[in-house]
Amino acid sequence: MSFRVGRCLLAERLREAKMTQQELCEKLDMPPSQVSDWVNDVKRMSLGNAKTVAHALRIHIDDLYEWIPVKPTERKRARRRKE
Repeated sequence: MSFRVGRCLLAERLREAKMTQQELCEKLDMPPSQVSDWVNDVKRMSLGNAKTVAHALRIHIDDLYEWIPVKPTERKRARRRKE
């Protein structure tokens, strides 16, 4: 089974941690615009940033995004469209 990245769940994880975006920015020394872009699904976190955020929130990295199962046949069709 393969997966594709869905919606960012950072806003929900921050609420659960009782932490604001600003507090996360300060904790990680990141610009507020960067965290806002993730929360609003404007940009996706790099793998390194996702690991850093997950560590700061004491959650698993998988908990930062929805993960949508992709059947092997759908994966092959998507790959063909890119070629």
